[in-house]
Amino acid sequence: MAKVEIYTKAFCPYCSRAKALLGQKGVTFEEYDISMGGPKRTEMLSRANGGSTVPQIFIDDHHVGGSDDLAALERAGKLDALLAG
Repeated sequence: MAKVEIYTKAFCPYCSRAKALLGQKGVTFEEYDISMGGPKRTEMLSRANGGSTVPQIFIDDHHVGGSDDLAALERAGKLDALLAG
């Protein structure tokens, strides 16, 4: 299975939606809470080419984008292939 990483903030409904979709898929993911900023926020900004909204989702180091982007991959039938690695 692919390595999935997601940068989130507390009380973020888009983060919850993305995590729920990944959970429905049975995906284990690394979650980085950047609510308080810090080095993980800086890391996210660098990896996401300046993307500052959350969530920011990466599958096998490929930047997927946010919750809407993840849902669009699912609707297009492309998410399972990405998650398979």
